[in-house]
Parts: sequence; structure tokens; C-alpha cells
Amino acid sequence: MPLYDCMLLLKPHVKKEAMMDLVAKVGKHVYRKNGVLTDLKSFGTVQLGYGIKKLDGRYYQGQLMQMTVMTPPSLNNELHYLNKEDRLLRWLLVKHRDIKFGFDLLGEDDDGKAELSKFRSNMYEEEEEEEDDDDDDDNEYNTNEAETNKLES
Repeated sequence: MPLYDCMLLLKPHVKKEAMMDLVAKVGKHVYRKNGVLTDLKSFGTVQLGYGIKKLDGRYYQGQLMQMTVMTPPSLNNELHYLNKEDRLLRWLLVKHRDIKFGFDLLGEDDDGKAELSKFRSNMYEEEEEEEDDDDDDDNEYNTNEAETNKLES
């Protein structure tokens, strides 16, 4: 079963009990599909980039929750009942991909650390070379000054 993140953006005035009720409702839906709730995070009240218009007004803040679940792909079609939920501003279901980070990407052996340190040193060497290229641009301006002096005489 794939791993999904279910992001829930609730209205800012929703109480904790109502928020937990909604999370429990989604959790029960996941369990009915033989899924597992692996993680639950609350990001608190967040400022939105733009107002979200609902029937009872426009909202510029919201309470953000993230539920990580392992469930069959059919869950996406069954969460559409959340569209009718008046406590929610938005909801989103995002599938995790098989992405490896850091040393997992390079492998379990000690050569991975050596490869990573080579990359870091190469990165700094490239920056130094770019700085040297900037010094060559000064010669272009000197020729323009010489041409200006010829025109003035």
C-alpha cells in the first residue's frame, strides 16, 4: 500500500475538539479500507497567501493539519465527502514517491560519505572560478572611457 499525506486546512475559529472529530472521521475511513494512520502533525494557525472565500466570509488564516496514512489508492475517491465539510477550507491528498535523501541515495557503505565530501568541495571550487570570470568584465568599461575621451578632444 502506498503512503499518502492528507493535508487539512480548517477554518481558524474551529475548536480542538471539532478538529479532532474531523481527524477521527478520516482516520476511521482509512481503517475501514485496511489502512494505517502513521503520523499526525498540527502546524497550528498559518497565514494564507490569499483569501479563501466560503459562504460565511473570506478567510486569510487557517489551521493546518497533516495526516500521513498508508492506504489503498481507492481512498482518494472516497474522501470527496470532505468537500461538503463546513469546518474545512481546503483538503489535499498527496502520494509519497520513492525518493531517497542523503546517504540513503549514495548507499550504505562508507564510500558514500567520501563521494558526498567530494561533491561539496567541487561545489566550492566552481564558485571561486565564477568569481574570477567577473573580473574580466572590467576591461570592457575601460575601452568605453577611452572612446569617450577621443570624442571630447
